[in-house]
Amino acid sequence: MYMKVVIGLIQSRCGGRQEENLERALAGIGEAASRGANIVCLQELFLTPYFCQVEDADRFSLAEPVPGPTTERLSRAAAEHGCVVIGSLFERRAPGIYHNTAVVIDADGTYLGKYRKTHIPDDPNYHEKFYFTPGDLGYRAWDTRFGRIGVLVCWDQWYPEEARLTALSGAQILFYPTAIGWMDEERENEGDAQHCAWETVQRGHAVANGCYVAAVNRTGREDALDFWGGSFVANPFGEIMAKAPADREEVLLVECDLGRIEEIRRNWPFFRDRRIETYGDIGRRFID
Repeated sequence: MYMKVVIGLIQSRCGGRQEENLERALAGIGEAASRGANIVCLQELFLTPYFCQVEDADRFSLAEPVPGPTTERLSRAAAEHGCVVIGSLFERRAPGIYHNTAVVIDADGTYLGKYRKTHIPDDPNYHEKFYFTPGDLGYRAWDTRFGRIGVLVCWDQWYPEEARLTALSGAQILFYPTAIGWMDEERENEGDAQHCAWETVQRGHAVANGCYVAAVNRTGREDALDFWGGSFVANPFGEIMAKAPADREEVLLVECDLGRIEEIRRNWPFFRDRRIETYGDIGRRFID
């Protein structure tokens, strides 16, 4: 088992042509692997601009089967470069049923499985409930050549229950492909506070679960949204080990020592000390 692994996060802009976005992503995977990355994660919905800013039924035609043609391209890249690849795709499951889905591909090109985004937002310029059916595959972790990993997606970042359940499945690293940014009025009035909250909650997941957290965001202006980049990796103490800039593309590489997870969990045994018999109400919508 590998103790020290290098994570590669591909933070990029997205243009209007899917093939060009795919080629940019494949080039990023190649660059990350050439610099030593063992696990490479792409940002949320990396094939297209963030199309959920408006409700438009024609945009369902952007979806594809998973596994499908893009999964095959990512699998070939994983095998060619000998690295694990995580890709975020718009999945066509059946007529009228679509998901925001992340695929996990092992370093030999083997398709290991997928996670469907569970928490679906509906906010100005984030009309995801129009496009995505909530995920139904549960929370799980995959054994890869370079460690056991879990994958969640964007809005899932705000839910500690999801991080906990994935970590309880054995994930040593939680990956969050992301597409988050500001509208102009938000950035001016509370942009710093929003960005701080986004970082802080994920750093908390790392601490509470004694694992690494890797969030990869897109960058650049797309219609009404200014994506804030800032992709980062946090260690089990919640410290940010490295962070990409806000305003440009970046292939961010971070070495993680998975052997430290055992040591940290021995000294901060949060899993051991959980009082699971007291948590029954967590399944209720609200405690009236």
